[in-house]
Amino acid sequence: MRAEENGGGMRTPRLLYWLTAYYLGLSAALLGTFLVYPEVRQFLPVGGVESLIAEPTAGPLEAMRMAAPRAAGFAGSLAWLIVAIAGAMLAALPVSWTYMEVRARREYDQSLVETIVVLPMVVTGIIVIVHNSLALAFSLAGIAAGVRFRHSLKRPSDTLFILLAIGIGLAAGIGAVELAIVMSIAFNYVFLLLWIGDYGARKGAKRSLRERETEEEGDEAAAIPGSE
Repeated sequence: MRAEENGGGMRTPRLLYWLTAYYLGLSAALLGTFLVYPEVRQFLPVGGVESLIAEPTAGPLEAMRMAAPRAAGFAGSLAWLIVAIAGAMLAALPVSWTYMEVRARREYDQSLVETIVVLPMVVTGIIVIVHNSLALAFSLAGIAAGVRFRHSLKRPSDTLFILLAIGIGLAAGIGAVELAIVMSIAFNYVFLLLWIGDYGARKGAKRSLRERETEEEGDEAAAIPGSE
């Protein structure tokens, strides 16, 4: 999917329809796999939520036990990592559709769309690297501190998309792909419902989510000869 030149992407009701179909299809595929091959669940990056909620660590510096402990050996570990990264991408992809829908042409940023899709996969790999090593975590922090990020987000609400992308990557990296999908579902539906309802809007106040219509109307008026 891509944003059209007029900044519209797809109509919001149609987007909600495709989001619902996408999530239902993804859930059906996962449930079908677990029903047919119940033993495969032990080797996939799912179930990490149980470790987060039911098995808290004894200390703040204690490493968390990642899901799928039986994914031993090179082949098993590689398959686990591939599924985790793929799960992160599948959870982040519909988030990019939401961004393309709600952003006006003047504020649309293709690089941000690409970041929303790719960042969770990068974070997943990073979490796999540092989750058992405090030294690696500090090394990564030092490397990140030396990298300068000069890209400025055009709207404060764009930060939500970046934070969600990071959260999805963290969830997939600890073996909780189901949490990544739930986060994606909750964000997309809540964000779109707020956007459709223009929640919190007041007359004369600055609007964060619903600028597309007014900007397009201004563009159309500017295109009419003799209009100001």
